[in-house]
Amino acid sequence: MKCMKSKWRILLLTVMAVFIVSPTVVLAAEEAPKPAVYATFWALVPPVVAIALALITKEVYSSLFVGILVGALFYSGGNFEKTMTHIFEDGIIGVLSDSYNVGILVFLVILGAMVCLMNRAGGSAAFGRWAGKHIKTRVGAELATVLLGVLIFIDDYFNCLTVGSVMRPVTDKHNVSRAKLAYLIDATAAPVCIIAPISSWAAAVSGFVEGEDGLSIFVRAIPYNFYALLTIVMMVGMVLMKTEFGAMGVHESNALKGDIYTTASRPYANDTDNNEGNPRGKVIDLLIPILSLVVCCVIGMIYTGGFFEGTDFVTAFSQSDASVGLAMGSFFGLLITILLYMVRRVMTFRDCMSCIPDGFKSMVPAILILTFAWTLKSMTDSLGAADFVAGAMQSAAGGFVNFLPAVIFLVGCGLAFATGTSWGTFGILIPIVVAVFSGTNENLMIISISACMAGAVCGDHCSPISDTTIMASAGAQCDHVNHVSTQLPYALVAAAVSFVSYIIAGFVQSAWIALPIAFLLMMLVLFIIKNVFSDLEGA
Repeated sequence: MKCMKSKWRILLLTVMAVFIVSPTVVLAAEEAPKPAVYATFWALVPPVVAIALALITKEVYSSLFVGILVGALFYSGGNFEKTMTHIFEDGIIGVLSDSYNVGILVFLVILGAMVCLMNRAGGSAAFGRWAGKHIKTRVGAELATVLLGVLIFIDDYFNCLTVGSVMRPVTDKHNVSRAKLAYLIDATAAPVCIIAPISSWAAAVSGFVEGEDGLSIFVRAIPYNFYALLTIVMMVGMVLMKTEFGAMGVHESNALKGDIYTTASRPYANDTDNNEGNPRGKVIDLLIPILSLVVCCVIGMIYTGGFFEGTDFVTAFSQSDASVGLAMGSFFGLLITILLYMVRRVMTFRDCMSCIPDGFKSMVPAILILTFAWTLKSMTDSLGAADFVAGAMQSAAGGFVNFLPAVIFLVGCGLAFATGTSWGTFGILIPIVVAVFSGTNENLMIISISACMAGAVCGDHCSPISDTTIMASAGAQCDHVNHVSTQLPYALVAAAVSFVSYIIAGFVQSAWIALPIAFLLMMLVLFIIKNVFSDLEGA
């Protein structure tokens, strides 16, 4: 009780301090068309406040709202009416009016309904029984999760929720903590998508490289994407070594004793939703819906890119609208699933329809956090965070060229961590990199673009307000703050090795030299971790 009081005291003091300080920080805001703090360091303060409070109080909703409030106060100059208008009209209502965001929410709701359907039809339980016969160990369960995550490289949202729904019963059976499952999901989402030429991420990056062959540059940048590659190496290495450290070590040790949650916050712990489902359910009741979802989502994405109007497959993917494609694809996947269960008579039509609102309910936490995270990003956008970072990057570009990839990596990490968006970071930094290096040093341009992508993924991977991090928590049905706090040390280790690798790459400018050195450094770090931290017993 005392702990809760202290947490709320921190929140209250933060809000009071913001109200007191904001008028002095944003003087003359009413007279200027833009706030006085526009394109200054203050533009990054709101997300920093939200992230710090989330980690301190372990309560994400109020922390995000306080960050939104700070941004609105900075924007309005302390004016109450303008603050409220900016929060609701420009912020919450604005992001929920955005067609791309609505498409993602529709995709979330449909996936929630499909997961509920697969559970009640007995497909998930049947797959769990099948996996129990073929996957005998915790290591096998974790490697199977990694493999499935790597195979589903089309889109990070799709990856997080699909891998979570399929592998959760398997990892639960082998006493893998929900925090570790969330990490495995998150580490095979954005890090895999950013090195997959046919993915929504490749399409996004290619679109930001103006005046150049975007897809060709993306492919050439893959060997230099150290953070993504090293994250995969570290993830597999930690699984095979049966070694964990930091908060994750606590969660995994407790999981071996039967507690897969560790903390008091246990989302879905009591929501078994007839976990065994229909006893007549078979593995095909899980596989067919998942496969239909994959196929329909791919078709939906290339449809939005003009594939059926004569555009080739790769180009259609590169110019697809992921939001519309995923929403349409998941809808047809849902129809196929309902028809399958009715034909097989494992569920009635009425039972199928009852799963839709239940699936919606299961996704409410993720939808709330996503909405607040999008609103917080709109606050930083209105304060000119992008212009501030762009100006800082351009002013630093000419000083130390060989160190620039490492600097860009750090800037990408910081910006993505503060804003919770990889794609927004791409949009800010990649055009600057192209402008600086185009026509002068193409090889260094490739390395720097890759450093930008790696930094954006790293910051996105660490950030509590990242949509991918939120999706990974939802997919694993893990408390969001638990996921962030356990994943952060692992991400920072991979980031540190990546930073050193970018310094080396900036000088040697050869993937044949830099990439093997990066792998050797990561193996050395894993060896040190193995010797410092004890193995998990019973794994």
